[in-house]
Amino acid sequence: MSEVTVLGIDIAKSVFQLHGVDGAGRVRYRRQVRRAQLLQTLAQLPRCRIALEACGGAHHWGRQIGVLGHEVRLIPAQYVKAFVRGQKNDRNDAAAICEAARQPAMRCVAVKSLEQQQILALHRIRVRMVKERTALVNQVRGLLMEFGIVIPRSLGVLRRRLPEILAGDRLPELLRVALCEQQRRLGQLDGSLASATAQLSELARRSEPCRALMAHVGVGPLTATAFAAELGDAQAFKNGRQVAAWLGLVPRQHSSAGRTLLLSISKRGNPYLRTLLVHGARAALRTADRREDALSRWSQAVQERRGTNRATIALANKLARRLWATLRYGAAAP
Repeated sequence: MSEVTVLGIDIAKSVFQLHGVDGAGRVRYRRQVRRAQLLQTLAQLPRCRIALEACGGAHHWGRQIGVLGHEVRLIPAQYVKAFVRGQKNDRNDAAAICEAARQPAMRCVAVKSLEQQQILALHRIRVRMVKERTALVNQVRGLLMEFGIVIPRSLGVLRRRLPEILAGDRLPELLRVALCEQQRRLGQLDGSLASATAQLSELARRSEPCRALMAHVGVGPLTATAFAAELGDAQAFKNGRQVAAWLGLVPRQHSSAGRTLLLSISKRGNPYLRTLLVHGARAALRTADRREDALSRWSQAVQERRGTNRATIALANKLARRLWATLRYGAAAP
C-alpha cells in the first residue's frame, strides 16, 4: 500500500471502488468501501494522486480529499471511457479512471470551491424555474386556443390579457377555476425568478472578478457569475483558444489526409454558459454601431462579410477569450 502513486475511485451513492497502482503501473491496491468509510480509508494512504470521474458529487469529494493532502484530479467521463477494459462494472471503471489519470496529457476539470458550487446551484434553480414558466405559459395558450382564444407568443401579452379573459364569460366554469390557479402559479414563478436573479446580481456586485467581467460589452450579472463559477481555476487553461474550444464556440473538424474540413461549431461543453455568451454577443452586435471601440468595428466588419449569425458566434468566441484573460491576468485582453 505504501507504493501506491495513483489511485482511481469509482464514486457512487453508497459504495466506492478503489484501484491503486505504483509508478510502474502494477496493481497494488484494490478495495471496496462504504460512503462513511471513504475519507478514513484515504487518510491512511500515503500522499498520492487520486482521480475521480467529473460527475455528480465529484467536486464535493474533491474538496474533502484535497484537505487530506492528496493531489486530486477530476477527469471527464468521456475521456475515461476509452480506458475501460472488459465488461462495465465498478472494478473495471475504477481501473479505467486510474489508467486515465496516469496519462501525462490528460485534461482534467478544476475542483470547484464551495462558493462556486453554490453560485452554479442558484443558476440551475433559476434555469429550472424558467423552463417551468415557459411550459406553463405554453400550456395555458394551448388550452385557450381550444376555446377560440388566441394569444400571441408573448409572456407580456399573456399577463395582460389573462385577467380579462378569466373575468369574462367565454370559458366554462371548471376551466376558469383551473386557469385561475395557473395564473397564481405564474405569479409565484415570476416572484421566485425575480428573487433568484436579484441574488445573482447581488453576488456579482460584491465580487471583484465579476465586476471586472461585467466591464466587457454584452456581459451582465448572469453571464459574469456563471462564467466565473463554471470556469473554476482560470490557470487550468493555457490560453483563450482552449476556453473557446471548451465552450464549443469553435468549428468542428472532419479532416483527413492533410485536407482540413471545418464544419459548424462543435457545441461542446456547457450549453447554458454558451447560450449566455451568444445572447450577450447578439445584444452587443445589435448596438455595435453606437460604439467606436475596436471590438465593435471588428464585429461590424465580420457581420458585413459573413452575416449576422456568424458574426454573433465570432463575437461570443472573442468574448469568451477576453473574459478568461480578465480572470487569468486581472485585466482585459487588448
